[in-house]
Amino acid sequence: MTIRHSDRPPTAAAAARRRIPGTGGRTAAIFLVPFFSLFVVAMIAPVVYAIGLSLFAQKRSGLGFGGAETVFVGLENYLNVLSSETFVGGFGRLFLYCLMYIPIMLGLALVFALLLDAIVTKAKRAFQLFLFLPHAVPGVIAALIWAYLYTPGISPIVSTLAAGGIQIDFLSVHMVLPSIVNIAVWEWTGYNVIILFTALQAVPRDILEAARVDGASELRSALSIKTPLILPALSVTLLFTVIGTLQMFTEPQILSKATTAVTSTWVPNMWAYDAAFNRNNLPQAAAASIILALLAGLLSWAVTRLSSKGRTR
Repeated sequence: MTIRHSDRPPTAAAAARRRIPGTGGRTAAIFLVPFFSLFVVAMIAPVVYAIGLSLFAQKRSGLGFGGAETVFVGLENYLNVLSSETFVGGFGRLFLYCLMYIPIMLGLALVFALLLDAIVTKAKRAFQLFLFLPHAVPGVIAALIWAYLYTPGISPIVSTLAAGGIQIDFLSVHMVLPSIVNIAVWEWTGYNVIILFTALQAVPRDILEAARVDGASELRSALSIKTPLILPALSVTLLFTVIGTLQMFTEPQILSKATTAVTSTWVPNMWAYDAAFNRNNLPQAAAASIILALLAGLLSWAVTRLSSKGRTR
């Protein structure tokens, strides 16, 4: 029996030609619309509202007896924020915080990730859980725990050090910044260990086997092979860390209740919070928030560019 050309099963190309044009695009749109709707409502709309709010201010007429009215002031709020010594001074503290926090946290995360990659399989999950547990504690609870451990008179750490002849005040003016760095390192090291350890699992094992055959030790393999191959993951953790630094609020806000060394405008986010809820100046708070968002975007771009250049060399 001969098979006519019309009886043959259609090829993939013929089936693709018979598809209804635009069907794939409509299907993708159906799945994407919910996401973009939530993105616009939860992300874009608040930013647009904050930008609009930052361009206005409350002005009182006459001697202040005529009430307040909302007037358009353009960039006046931004100039007032940038001319505030307390707001600008907060960036100086963030800079010092980054100098201490980023090398310590990323260094510990890399060391722990390399150690996890080198130990026996049965112990890996236990160490991963042990390292990640601090990150599972909410930031407010972690700050409260450390505030208790830092407070003289009730802290077992301070009491133990005092019994050994070491007098140290973790909440003093000169020690409060390292104390906050310690809280952040305790919270975020385990999180970044998981990211770097996951990247290490993607390192080709044949390269490591070849290094062992050539006589490379575990330390040499870690420094010369593993670390360069996970530089993209290190770049991601660095990017998230820089953005998170600009958003620092919880730890100093909690410690401000335990010490006078941390004021209500200690970092830029606290300055914006104080402007909004203590001074009732929402336009200036919105302007400060937009400045922080722009700075975070600029730093993200800079870190991404530097990381991409390092990978292309």
